[in-house]
Amino acid sequence: MAGAGALAIEARPQGRKGRLRQGVARWCFPKWSVEELAQRAAHLGIEGIDLVGPEDWAAVKKHGLVPSMMMPGGGTIPDGLNRRENHDGIERQLREGIAQAAAAGAPNIITFSGNRRGLPDAEGIENSVAGLDRIKAFAQEKGVTVCLELLNSKIDHHDYQCDHTAWGAEVCRRVNSPRVKVLYDIYHMQIMEGDVIRTIRENIRWIGHFHTGGVPGRHEIDGGQELNYRAVAQAIADLDYQGFVSHEFLPVRDPLESLRQAVEICQV
Repeated sequence: MAGAGALAIEARPQGRKGRLRQGVARWCFPKWSVEELAQRAAHLGIEGIDLVGPEDWAAVKKHGLVPSMMMPGGGTIPDGLNRRENHDGIERQLREGIAQAAAAGAPNIITFSGNRRGLPDAEGIENSVAGLDRIKAFAQEKGVTVCLELLNSKIDHHDYQCDHTAWGAEVCRRVNSPRVKVLYDIYHMQIMEGDVIRTIRENIRWIGHFHTGGVPGRHEIDGGQELNYRAVAQAIADLDYQGFVSHEFLPVRDPLESLRQAVEICQV
């Protein structure tokens, strides 16, 4: 842990460089407190902290950052929107979370499809649309975007149903709300389908948030992994995307230097 003097220096916000609003996922830096992460992030020009709940928002906002993706959200990774028996509970969770997020200026809240468990993809889409239809008007009223996360079912989340962009985009197309989007996790979608830049370009209207992570391993996004994140960031910025691109990687080197490098890569 850095000394008080180092922390004071790191706490000085630098402001955004480049066209993208960058964030960082809280869970990837467990050795730092939320406040330490917010201090360091602000110094690097990061504007948001992802996957934090109301108990952390004061520490985030103290340093001029926003809670860019609220968690908890609606449902869990294995038990989500693709089953109608989950809809009452998910609706309650999302209504409560959306109200809290709106009051705190948090722009997004996360939700999940759930695992297949033998459910056909078409039925999972139909059920997920029905669940999101119950909450979309409230999300629109409050100005908070419900983000359905795309995850890989090959390595990290076996049997998860929203594991391809086309599945999540079709849910959003049918719901047809500016406040229901997908969380496009670049790491997960590189594993499942690749062709990242073209896919982003073709589906940007349905994308409300991005996560980064090196492939394989979900580590640094530099030249030690297979994705050209500079080119990906350039493509996203060229689409006039106004949301967050948040770093969700597990550093294997000095975490501050790894985070600094990621921010610089995505400054386009």
